[in-house]
Amino acid sequence: MSGNIFGTIFRVGTFGESHGKAIGVLIDGCPAGIPIHIDDIQAELNRRRPGARHKADSADRDGSASHKDEKRPNPAVTARNEEDKVRILSGVFNGLSLGTPIAMEIENTDAHSADYEKTADRFRPGHADLTWLQKYGIRDYRGGGRASGRETAARVAAGAVARAVLKTAGNIDITAYTKEAAGISCPACMPDKRIIEQTALKTADLDAAQRMEERIAELRARGDSCGGIVECIISGVPAGWGEPVFDKLDAELAKAVLSIGAVKGIEFGAGFAGCALTGSQWNDAMRTQNGEIRFKTNNAGGILGGISNGNTIVFRAAVKPVPSIFIKQQTVQCARGADGRAPNFEDAELLIEGRHDVCLCPRIIPVIEAMAAICLADMYLRNKSARVPPIVGTAGGAQP
Repeated sequence: MSGNIFGTIFRVGTFGESHGKAIGVLIDGCPAGIPIHIDDIQAELNRRRPGARHKADSADRDGSASHKDEKRPNPAVTARNEEDKVRILSGVFNGLSLGTPIAMEIENTDAHSADYEKTADRFRPGHADLTWLQKYGIRDYRGGGRASGRETAARVAAGAVARAVLKTAGNIDITAYTKEAAGISCPACMPDKRIIEQTALKTADLDAAQRMEERIAELRARGDSCGGIVECIISGVPAGWGEPVFDKLDAELAKAVLSIGAVKGIEFGAGFAGCALTGSQWNDAMRTQNGEIRFKTNNAGGILGGISNGNTIVFRAAVKPVPSIFIKQQTVQCARGADGRAPNFEDAELLIEGRHDVCLCPRIIPVIEAMAAICLADMYLRNKSARVPPIVGTAGGAQP
């Protein structure tokens, strides 16, 4: 299969299945001399981990996770609690990137494959089980195989490396949080990372966090699930990033975020609501301040013509409800045909077992941030070839 690599210069390819021996990532195109620390990578992976809620503490120097777990469990997430201990296999020496491919591996240590026997020939509604069989004629039903959210841990590891690359471009900050979950919205605010990391749903308002948590606990008790909206705010990106016409910055960010299995939509700035505005309302008025351009509003979300304009980049991603629910559902099951390959389908019902999230928003936040970082690192490196200083003595260049 193709489609496992993202990027043009900073290229990220992931491998592995949910219940295989390990998942991993290979990064090609990372410049040499970038400080790469395993504790920074581990800290990002720790943010994605399920189980008891925890703060995103730094990892120990040997790469092992360090948590401050609270007694009260997070009602939104699965009980599957992988260690997610990352190993750097190549491309880093004495804490610096070598310019060679960076390979990282994360072992799967808490897979219960027996929980998925019922889905060996029956397909979970809302999941990729069916389409993967339709496309490839074979699938790994254990935990969803490569279509599982487990694959995103490899992206988070790569995203930590991308963040290290972006540090050479300036003070770029990427912060995502749960804007809405289970029908409860977080009021408009400037997100505070300290609040986000201490709430179970990773939202920016403590009152909304409490109401979200209560609603999700009710859904868990019923065996159901919910979706939500994650907002991502990126500051510090200079004007000029993005490659028109087909590789516009917003187009590449959309591709990066929509490649995450649970994401079903994305909007920038004012988004779809901006369609109801007039041009005079939507246009972001500009003024100068201390010789720099300032925008009065940000309906464009920091991107115009597919190029960053220096304003804050803002987008929102729609996250679908978790398809694995503990309620009996109508589905189909398959039996192999006489040739041993072509499946015959018939009506069936499915009541799944196992350990599953109720809401993906809190765990998908570091994944969205990682994909944004990977995309921006690629755009940063691509932008370096957009124009070069004119050669001395040529038209437009300085005369000797």
